[in-house]
Amino acid sequence: MAEPQASKNTRESRLLVAASLPMLLFLFLPCLALIVRVAPSSILGNLANTQVGEAILLSGTTTSISLLLTIVAGTPVAYLLARRRFPGRAILDTLIDLPIVLPPSVAGIALLMAFGRRGLLGDVLGSLGISIPFTQAAVILAQLFVSSPLYIKAAQAGFASVDREYEQAAAIDGASRWKIFRVVTVPLSLYALAGGAVMAWARALGEFGATIIFAGNFPGRTQTMPLAIYIGFEIDLNIALTLALILLVVSFIVLAVVKGFLRRRLVIV
Repeated sequence: MAEPQASKNTRESRLLVAASLPMLLFLFLPCLALIVRVAPSSILGNLANTQVGEAILLSGTTTSISLLLTIVAGTPVAYLLARRRFPGRAILDTLIDLPIVLPPSVAGIALLMAFGRRGLLGDVLGSLGISIPFTQAAVILAQLFVSSPLYIKAAQAGFASVDREYEQAAAIDGASRWKIFRVVTVPLSLYALAGGAVMAWARALGEFGATIIFAGNFPGRTQTMPLAIYIGFEIDLNIALTLALILLVVSFIVLAVVKGFLRRRLVIV
């Protein structure tokens, strides 16, 4: 007698859950261990610590600036890749993806070789009295380098998904290209733009490798939250745990927000 389909599906589901359990536990247990390890009372106490407060404030300030620069400078790049075909476009597209897969230490060295005193632009910057390495400007540039591709790729996909008929209809009504972009293209790709911006901000917030090489780890000046975790792990584990928990919660919220944007975009489409 043939096995009922419902019973067969139930057995297959149980086997699938059992096969998935090791990986799910491996991914979930470290996050759970971090949450359990930090006492709520110690969080408030550690937040009052000067080093923790400075790291949070510096991270908030630098990531806000890097995100603004990403949106202002990255949006034209995304629009160019989404709407134009030109020689070398595939190479340019690959170069934009490169910082995403590049080891952070390599990114830091590359930035130092470009903007450092002995870098490609070192003499030019020096003649202008500008020194970038080991300053907050270096923190911002490191964040910008590693996080901006996430926004550019999301914005590119958003611009490419816009139905051109809406833009053509606005053009027929006499709207300029800038007005079409502002009132038609951007609103129709807003969820992709917002999702990319949130992901870029989160990536900038968690940046470590490029920052520590290019900007150093100076409390109150270049020590962001990930760098404070690194020092705190050696000096005061409770501080490191508090900052790590904050970043964990922020990362979870960011992913939830981005997934919400994507779901709303799919519903609209």
